[in-house]
Amino acid sequence: MKPPLASCAAIITFLIAATSLSLLVSSLGSGSTLALSYGPNTVTVCGIAAGEPNQRIQCYKDGRTLFLEPNISYESVSGGLHLICGLTSGGSTLLCWDTTTFRAKRVHYSSSGRLNDLSVGDSQVCAVQAGDGTGLCWRFPSPEVSWKFGTLTSGAGFSCGILKNTRRVKCWGNEIGAEIQNQFSDLAMLSIVAGESHVCGVTKAGNLICKGSNASGQLDVPSHLPFEFSGFALGPNHSCGILRKNELVVCWGGGSKRSELASSVVKSISFEALEAGVDFTCGLTTKNLSVICWGAGWPGGLSSGTVLPLQMVIPGPCVEASCSICGVFPNSESLCAGSGSICKSCDTELPIPALLPPVPRSSPPSQALQPLSPPPGDQNRFFWAFGIVGSVGVLAGICSLVYFLWRNGLCGLLDKKIDDSVQPTTGKVNVAAASEANGGSKVPPRTSSSLKRDNLASFRRQRSGTSSRHSDRAQKFSLAELSASTKNFSSDNKIGGGSFGTVYRGKLADGREVAVKRGDTGARKRKFQDKESAFGSELALLTRLHHKHLVELLGFCQEDEERLLVYEHMSNGALYDHLHNKNNVKNSSSELHSWKMRIKIALDAARGIEYLHNYAVPPIIHRDIKSSNILLDANWTAKVSDFGLSLMGPDSDQEFPPTKAVGTVGYIDPEYYVLNILTAKSDVYGLGVVLLELLTGKRAVFKDEGSSPMGVVDYAVPLIAAGGLKTVLDKRVAPPAMNEAEAVELVAYTALRCVNLEGKERPTINEIVVSLERGLALCGE
Repeated sequence: MKPPLASCAAIITFLIAATSLSLLVSSLGSGSTLALSYGPNTVTVCGIAAGEPNQRIQCYKDGRTLFLEPNISYESVSGGLHLICGLTSGGSTLLCWDTTTFRAKRVHYSSSGRLNDLSVGDSQVCAVQAGDGTGLCWRFPSPEVSWKFGTLTSGAGFSCGILKNTRRVKCWGNEIGAEIQNQFSDLAMLSIVAGESHVCGVTKAGNLICKGSNASGQLDVPSHLPFEFSGFALGPNHSCGILRKNELVVCWGGGSKRSELASSVVKSISFEALEAGVDFTCGLTTKNLSVICWGAGWPGGLSSGTVLPLQMVIPGPCVEASCSICGVFPNSESLCAGSGSICKSCDTELPIPALLPPVPRSSPPSQALQPLSPPPGDQNRFFWAFGIVGSVGVLAGICSLVYFLWRNGLCGLLDKKIDDSVQPTTGKVNVAAASEANGGSKVPPRTSSSLKRDNLASFRRQRSGTSSRHSDRAQKFSLAELSASTKNFSSDNKIGGGSFGTVYRGKLADGREVAVKRGDTGARKRKFQDKESAFGSELALLTRLHHKHLVELLGFCQEDEERLLVYEHMSNGALYDHLHNKNNVKNSSSELHSWKMRIKIALDAARGIEYLHNYAVPPIIHRDIKSSNILLDANWTAKVSDFGLSLMGPDSDQEFPPTKAVGTVGYIDPEYYVLNILTAKSDVYGLGVVLLELLTGKRAVFKDEGSSPMGVVDYAVPLIAAGGLKTVLDKRVAPPAMNEAEAVELVAYTALRCVNLEGKERPTINEIVVSLERGLALCGE
């Protein structure tokens, strides 16, 4: 049987074209997994941690290490003046941290517009919009819309990029950028990397060139072969490159400190990546993926060759996409902890070494480094040999491919008429499932294998399903062991209720104390659907959220109609009970008989909500913020709980699509309840009610003797607005001392703003956190 050659030829043509295009791809100008931030007398080094389910960002500064919040996966980082920025895996979100406080700020979020090629200059932040190549910048003018880039890089006050269609360099910003663009002229470039006032890059011919300021010799590129360098790092006054053949570092420039850049400490160390600072360089070692910094500008000087106390740093982003063309980085699965693979870079390969003319032994060392080309009389023979070997290789590959396709019957599939065959659906089902698992995003889910994705198909719905694609990170319990831990769900172990069931105190076989939420059992289909929805929502959310002020989910159980969730045990119960349960307040709530403690609890809760609104991707609206959903651990740290009604959606300042209004009487946002307008400000309203509870000690809806039920908002707001704050304060707490009076007043007026009838008049959660932080600080003065 002969294979249908016409169909196979089409496949082969496509594969050859794809392979040829891949040879033009360069990774040199793309985002890195290692970054430096600088400032007067301080340096911060950050990298994306390896070997963890989340590829989070770790940093070293002034002798200490820390992990940046939020704890999610990132694909690249870049640094500038007191600034570190990170692009989340998939490219939907761009976050930046001021390295003086390490407080995160979301710079960009889009569920559909993916970013790549992050670059940070002194203070500007730029990236490329994937797909159309549009350059976007923050704190800095964006380039012309007509310029479509393949890659970007940023220096001090300027940014440059390589145009996708012509490979020419375009720069914008200050005069240095304009001069650099003029110097590159019409050169076609594969990659560029910027320093403070110069740019280096590789031409299509493989030559390394540098343009811009040469005050310290940073443009004096050493003699080299085409494509001899595989990576670069540019500081203010020097440049460094990684030699492809042995991955050793070569540096040039640096003025009077030139010799110190070529430290003996690293002369025999191979590197995967480099980052350069002021008179120093940091590198990611090939041997164990540790970070080493050296040079006179590094704190401690040249001789130290400091190995930073960071975890292993991944040498490239963990991706779910296939790496079949260029191969996978060694030990990739372990480095990504099963959440993808690290692809080797697709840089253009060197010519065949055997065909390069040898360097005469008598040549001096300086000559031996000159770019090599065959003698004039041998040029035809050289290129003929190159062409013959290449053609033989291509022909052999084509023959092997045709034979493989024929043997496996793949070519014949293309000749079958569509209407005469059963169409395969596996690919479509997987794509749809992957899209649904990512909230509609086309970014592939970050799981270790397609088999794993198929097995978890029932765990992928965010609202109406039974779980989420992250459920494999939570422990799965059996109904028998949870029943035993709660003494068969004894009423004596009952400690509360949630959005879909009852909560019991339990003790696992390993000694851990837990809280078990059991969905209410019932025969009615509607009740089961509601339970299923709330269970799936909490499981989908809490397995992807990790924050010190959110209750941690430990595991789940799903057997027949039973739905249970297992949480960390919060030994001091709910804030509601301490404020409103008379017996509880009398016996065990002396800690809350302090304005400082009440403000601290309010701040803890606000920080948990701030994480949901600003740092979760996509943002999350809780929809049921109330004092019974704010739990206290053994150290009286407050954590937000019960995500059964929560929704993922657009940016926190945008409206959600119309939804059925849900919540709790007394806490629900009137704008949401009456007008069906849901935004992040709906959670702000609920938090405002909690603040009033903390101030007054009254329930959200209460009834005094001989009076009708009344809301705490209707009770307290007019009195506080009229200057009668003292008349509404909880009498169980001593009157605020001089240093506390201003703090309590600040909290009161923050609460008034939170419960404004119009959402646009309410503060953002960030503003609330700042106010409460100020209030807590005043209590300590």
